[in-house]
Amino acid sequence: MRILGIDPGLRTTGFGVVDADGHTLSYVASGTITTSHVDLGDLPARLKVLFDGINEVKERYLPDAACVEIVFVNVNPQATLLLGQARGACITALVACQLSVAEYTALQMKQAVAGSGSAGKAQVQEMVKRLLKLPGLPGKDAADALGLAITHAHVGRSMDRIAKATQLTRRTSGMYKGGRSY
Repeated sequence: MRILGIDPGLRTTGFGVVDADGHTLSYVASGTITTSHVDLGDLPARLKVLFDGINEVKERYLPDAACVEIVFVNVNPQATLLLGQARGACITALVACQLSVAEYTALQMKQAVAGSGSAGKAQVQEMVKRLLKLPGLPGKDAADALGLAITHAHVGRSMDRIAKATQLTRRTSGMYKGGRSY
């Protein structure tokens, strides 16, 4: 299975492609999609660059599945909203390419790759390098994206087995009228 990992960001979005054959992982590609050439005030154009970049990566590497990092809430609500919009553009591009999309938090990825949810960027980079037998350290955004792909390679199979063995249903407790939850 070929897995595309996406670490969304409005300025720089990392991507990483990994082949998983059982427990064997192979590096395929990684890099970043940047919007630095677009005016900072032109949000729609920046989102289009991300959308088109994801489509280009999908066309080139033909992944079977994709995974995206779940956004955490920053101290600055405006930054959180902008990051959420970048993430939305990435997910929309993946879904438009007919890919199934899994989502993992940074904590889940760090635990899966480095063994600790409090691992720093440098630790994630080093572990991705070791796990994929890379000759050098990948960039920070690309390392996070590769880490997400590695996480999905390990966790995705287990989640599929659980889904087939049991009926997974949406939790309804704590929901507001109209389906909104807190």
